[in-house]
Amino acid sequence: MSNPSILILPGDGIGPEVMDQVVRVIDWYGAKRDLAFDVSTDLVGGAAYDAHGVPLHDDTMAKAQEVDAVLLGAVGGPKYDDLDFSVKPERGLLRLRKEMDLYSNLRPAQCFDALADFSSLKKDIVAGLDIMIVRELTSGVYFGEPRGIIEEGNERVGINTQRYTESEIERAARSAFELAMRRNKKVCSMEKANVMESGILWREVVTKVGEDYPEVELSHMYADNGAMQLVRAPKQFDVIVTDNLFGDILSDCAAMLTGSLGMLPSASLGAPMANGRPKAMYEPVHGSAPDIAGQGKANPIACMLSFAMALRYSFDQGEEAARLESAIEKVLADGARTGDLMGPEGGTPLSTAEMGDAILAALDASL
Repeated sequence: MSNPSILILPGDGIGPEVMDQVVRVIDWYGAKRDLAFDVSTDLVGGAAYDAHGVPLHDDTMAKAQEVDAVLLGAVGGPKYDDLDFSVKPERGLLRLRKEMDLYSNLRPAQCFDALADFSSLKKDIVAGLDIMIVRELTSGVYFGEPRGIIEEGNERVGINTQRYTESEIERAARSAFELAMRRNKKVCSMEKANVMESGILWREVVTKVGEDYPEVELSHMYADNGAMQLVRAPKQFDVIVTDNLFGDILSDCAAMLTGSLGMLPSASLGAPMANGRPKAMYEPVHGSAPDIAGQGKANPIACMLSFAMALRYSFDQGEEAARLESAIEKVLADGARTGDLMGPEGGTPLSTAEMGDAILAALDASL
């Protein structure tokens, strides 16, 4: 029986640095837990543009369609700001999401106890926070047609279309309810049904899907109120499901509750493949951070936690995912910090590789 397959796309900026530490963790599982993966590496984003003139080569796209999971680092940087929109690094990421049909984006917002003081909110509001935001990822205003900039009279007009089908809403909603069944059995659906027809349809379809999950408590909230509630009383939520645009905004809002974007992973899941596993791509929430790229300052934890999500959702290795998450929690509790996590008391931050060393040591201690 062949090993599960992973395609690694380190990308740009700090992507290669943090991904190097993930590769060390993957190798650890092969050596210490008899959990081996067939790993291949390719280019995406600016790195792919430099090599091929496009942000994602067709051959790379074909590889992504065949593997069990894709791990992506980050894309973009000021070097590529003046490129035509069609070949900007981010287009490679969007192509992966669209052509793999990764319609369900899972964005956890979890506050480790050791980092509760790093949030901009009071400690008692965020301590113990554990939210999962499910964002529909392949439709909505980012993909709807018509779109573009046109001439109308004597001025230009920018057009983007918010468009959703019932089936697109249903599959995102079902992902949220399935997750809730494994968590605290609460789903809050967020839209703008008060002013948008797509919001009305969204609420109707989510309500219908909810009838298949009688154990799950379903509530609805306008997305603007949802943003306010996230910073007022975030622990009222368990699973939030929302559309592409609102999910983009709300998940970044929730991210900052935890104190650092360098701590947050994500998973993008699609329909099951022949082997029963969903098509999947995992990536940290943070960007390419070109200002610190190549300096060994990047925090690798979000990328490592993204691999933990892969263990859980693509490889049915929930216990091993928990092992990695616990190792990370332990090193943080012991005071290990990269530069982005340094508090006012100061100290010497760990390098990217040193944080990797600490987490690998904690993994060893878990055996």
